[in-house]
Amino acid sequence: MARDGAQPAYDPAGHDTALRSALQEVRAGRWMSMRILLEQTGSWSQWTRRTQVLAASAAGTDVVRAWLAEEPHSVAAAVMHARVVVERALRAHREDHRRTRELWLQAWHACDAATRAAPHDPVPWVCLLALARLDEGQRWEEHRLAPPEPMLPPGPWGLLAEAGKRDPYNREAYHRMLQFLYPRGDSERLAQAAGFAHWAAGSAPPGSALHMLPLYVRVERYRRSSAREAALDLHWVAEDATREAGQAFDSWFTLCPRDERSLPDLNHLAHALWGALRFREANQVFDALGPYWTPLPWACRTPGDGSARRAVEVFLQARTRSRSAAGGRGRGRGQRRGHARDRDRRQP
Repeated sequence: MARDGAQPAYDPAGHDTALRSALQEVRAGRWMSMRILLEQTGSWSQWTRRTQVLAASAAGTDVVRAWLAEEPHSVAAAVMHARVVVERALRAHREDHRRTRELWLQAWHACDAATRAAPHDPVPWVCLLALARLDEGQRWEEHRLAPPEPMLPPGPWGLLAEAGKRDPYNREAYHRMLQFLYPRGDSERLAQAAGFAHWAAGSAPPGSALHMLPLYVRVERYRRSSAREAALDLHWVAEDATREAGQAFDSWFTLCPRDERSLPDLNHLAHALWGALRFREANQVFDALGPYWTPLPWACRTPGDGSARRAVEVFLQARTRSRSAAGGRGRGRGQRRGHARDRDRRQP
C-alpha cells in the first residue's frame, strides 16, 4: 500500500515486473527479453496488454525490425511488427503528420500479414480496429458495417467480431471500438458511444473489464463539457454516475483476478467512486493501485493546462479523502456531513 501523501509513479508496466524488465531491454535496443517474455505469456488478455505496452516503447526504435531480421519466421515478431507500425500511424495521425496516409497503409498491410501469420491471435484484429479511427469519413466498407443491435451506429463491427472470435470480450478491442465511435465535436456521436459502452457492459460476463466502459465515456463527456467551470461538480454525483461507479465496482473489481486489472481501469474506477462519494469502495481501489497511477482521468479535473503535477495533486486529494473516510467515520452521518464540504472543495 502506498503511504498517504506519497507521490504515485507512472509506469506502463504497473504491477507486471516481468514486463518492466523487458521494457528496460527494449529501451536499450535489445529484443531477446521481449521475445522470452512473450513466449512465457499465457492468456490472450495478458498477451494483448503486454504487446500493446511493448509496442508503445518500441515504436521509436528499430528493435522490432532487428528482431524480425534475425527471426523472419517468428510469429511473435510479426505481431509485434504490426503493433509497432500501427502505433506509428496513430501518432502521425495525432500530430497531423504529412506521412500519415503512407504510414496508415503500411500498418494495414502489416496487420493483414499478421492475421495470416497468427490466425488464432486477436491482436492483429485489434490493430485493424485501432487503424479504423483514421478513416474519419468511414470511406472503407469494413468500417461502416451494420451493427448487431438496431440502436447502435454502423462501424467496424466485423473487425470487432473477428477479435471476439479469438478472445471474447477482449478489453482493448472494445476500447478501440469506443475510440472509433467517439465524436469529433458531435453530441450525437458521443451519445452513440455511450450507448455502445452500456450495450457492451450489459452483455459482458462478471469480472470483465467491459463493465468499466461507461466510466470512460463519462470522463470523455465531462472533458468536452463546458460545465467544467461549475462551482459544484455535480457531474460525478448524479444518480446515473453513482450507479455506473457502483456497477463497475461490483461487476468488475470484486470479481476480476488481481493480475488482470489494468492501471487505467483502476484509476478510472477510483476516480468515479471518489467522485460519487463512495469512499470505502474508492479506498479499496486505491489500495489495489498501490504506488502507481495514470494521468487520466485525473487530468480532466485540472482547469487550464491539465499538467501532470496538478493531476497528481487531484489524485492525492482523492486518495487521502477516501482513506480518511474509510478509516474513520465509514459511511455514517459524519461522512455524509463531509459530502457537502467535498463538493465545495472539488473544483472541476
